[in-house]
Amino acid sequence: MEFQELWPLLLVALIIIAVAILFTFVPVTLWISALAAGVRISIFTLIGMRLRRVVPKMVINPLIKSHKAGLDVNTNQLESHYLAGGNVDRVVNALIAAQRANIELSFERCAAIDLAGRDVLEAVQMSVNPKVIETPFIAGVAMDGIEVKAKARITVRANIDRLVGGAGEDTVIARVGEGVVSTIGSSESHGKVLENPDRISKNVLGKGLDAGTAFEILSIDIADVDIGKNIGAMLQTDQAEADKNIAQAKAEERRAMAVAQEQENIAKVQEMQAQVVEAEALVPQALSEALRSGNMGVMDYVNYKNVMADTDMRDMISKISKDDQNHDNDSK
Repeated sequence: MEFQELWPLLLVALIIIAVAILFTFVPVTLWISALAAGVRISIFTLIGMRLRRVVPKMVINPLIKSHKAGLDVNTNQLESHYLAGGNVDRVVNALIAAQRANIELSFERCAAIDLAGRDVLEAVQMSVNPKVIETPFIAGVAMDGIEVKAKARITVRANIDRLVGGAGEDTVIARVGEGVVSTIGSSESHGKVLENPDRISKNVLGKGLDAGTAFEILSIDIADVDIGKNIGAMLQTDQAEADKNIAQAKAEERRAMAVAQEQENIAKVQEMQAQVVEAEALVPQALSEALRSGNMGVMDYVNYKNVMADTDMRDMISKISKDDQNHDNDSK
């Protein structure tokens, strides 16, 4: 087969490859959709998006949506927001929702809110339809020592002007919880709280808890009130138990000191008995010395022995009499 015969086939193949590359690199179908929607955009602009690593459909589809909604948004704004890491489609949806609700919201403000990490579409919807935040049971102790648990429902509306840099839901819940605890703690009794639960909501709402937050508190309603433990009685019981333990410790200390003193006295008695035994051991030596020196005669010594024998006999008689008396008492 000659080259002249192959040339038409090669030309057709080259055309097919060129068309495939064109449709792959250049979003022709997206360009046609934009023209059909009345959005004037150049094919070279779409090619430039490819070169800037921007997904064209992520910009063109929101652009078509904004054009149909009558928003004044251009390609450069959407493309710059996409390159900054924002969600272009969500921003356009938020602008459309704000326009339908007659809320003044510029593209720059909306893009800043989106880049701050907040859901700008949800914020716009919350501005139109307030959101109800329900707190968990918040426990407080009244002045009579009874624990009171309250659950609150907070109706909030998004404040678009404070979405950037404003505190979130957790801060609102924490502030409301602090106000509930403070109100319960200032009540004279738990009965006062049960009689007027709206007193809690009035006090909390009057403190301006939405300052510095991304929300505007519309109302605070007490959904449920419950009675908890008698904290005052528990504290008194714990204090009494602690006092008892302290008293027992002090009594044990005094008992130990008394035992030590008793042992010390016993030691002193034994020491004195030893001294008596030692003194009695010197008596025979003194008698023998007195006999040798003539200070004591033989008859004096005999009389001394008789007196000692008489004393021992009386002691024995006294012991026998006591034993007989004890025996008679036991018999009776």
